[in-house]
This record gives sequence, C-alpha cells and structure tokens, in this order.
Amino acid sequence: MHSLWCTPLGVHRFARSADINPLLVRVFRTMRATDGQARPDAPFYASRDDLLQRIRLPEWEQLVRFIVDSLHQTVVLANQAVWPEATPGLQIALRGIWFQVANRGSHHDVHTHGNCSWSGVYCVQVDEPAQRQAHRLLGATNGVTRFYGPHFNHLGGAHMDFGNAYLQAAHIDVDPLPGQLVVFPSWLPHQAMPYDGEADRIIVSFNASVHAAGGSDQLHGYSHA
Repeated sequence: MHSLWCTPLGVHRFARSADINPLLVRVFRTMRATDGQARPDAPFYASRDDLLQRIRLPEWEQLVRFIVDSLHQTVVLANQAVWPEATPGLQIALRGIWFQVANRGSHHDVHTHGNCSWSGVYCVQVDEPAQRQAHRLLGATNGVTRFYGPHFNHLGGAHMDFGNAYLQAAHIDVDPLPGQLVVFPSWLPHQAMPYDGEADRIIVSFNASVHAAGGSDQLHGYSHA
C-alpha cells in the first residue's frame, strides 16, 4: 500500500502576535486610508504586494522573520524524502507580501497563486471564534480559508462511488485565528469564505520561491545557512 502525492500544509503560531498584531492593524488602517485609489467604505480592500519595501518597523521585521522561518520548516519537512541527503542551505525569496481587509459578506473566490512554489496566510485580526461562528447565516464557515484537494474537480465528473469514499472529503476549512500562519503549496486551490463580523478580518498573504544556496535569483535578505 502506497499513499501517493500527499498535499503538505504547515500551521504555525507566532508567539508575539498579541503584542504585534494590534500595531499592524493600526499600520494597515493608515495605509488604506492614505491610498488614493481605495474607497474607505468598501467591504474589501487589498494592498499592493510590496509591503517589504514600504514598511520599516522592527515589529514588522519580526513577523517577516517568523514567516520565513515557518516556511523553511514546512519546506524541509515536505521535501525531506526527495531532496539529496547533502542538500545545502536554502535561499527563500518573498516574491510578494500584502494585506487584505474584509467584512460585510465580502470574500475571495477560488484561486491559485502563480510564479512561486509556496504561499501563506497570516491572520492579524478577526472576531473571536464563538462570535464568528454564531453568525445566523454564515455559521461555522464565516471567514474561514477553504482549501480544495487536487482531486476536487474529478468529483464533479461523477467519479464517485462507495469504493472511493476516502476522496469525498474534498476540501478542508481552516479557521482564522489571530497569530496563526498557514503555509501551503501555491498550486493548491483555495478561497476566503464570506465574512461578516464586528471586527474586520485582516490577513497578511505572501508568495515565495525556494532555491538551493548559491542560486542566481535576485533574493531578499532572508535566508537559512
């Protein structure tokens, strides 16, 4: 029996989130308010993906370091069976990092991310779990990130019977929890389900590529020896 082509998903907790997240909320609100292209009353907002160049705060640098370290851990575990034993240090390039604000039923439809191998979602702010899940229409799916398995599209073609019941749980919902980072392969289809709450749902998202040390890519200054 061989279980082939598993889908790795890394879940990490930022130890300093309680101290740093409130500051990030204020920074992101200021950036949104000063964005001349944004409607201040819109239920959804996404920043440009150049936050590495735009934010210069030690607290932000701590979050970026946490993201890179968590990504490194996930990538190593996902590839340990296929990398050469003497794999040198890695170079991790954050190709884009941005924040999103959502409320009043807004959502982000099913999509994947291109030009990278890994992506991630870090939760900055959202309603408390009991309050979020008690929404009279959205219930437990209020604001979750939903990931769809690679076999999901085949189920729509009626490739279903009692013999492949193991495939029929075709998606998984990950609750938004402040301080939680979810790292996932960029090809994995996912969506942010509709959210409505007292507090805005604020997340930080990123795309990253990973290379062996000594690669020729133009990289940011975050690496592991």
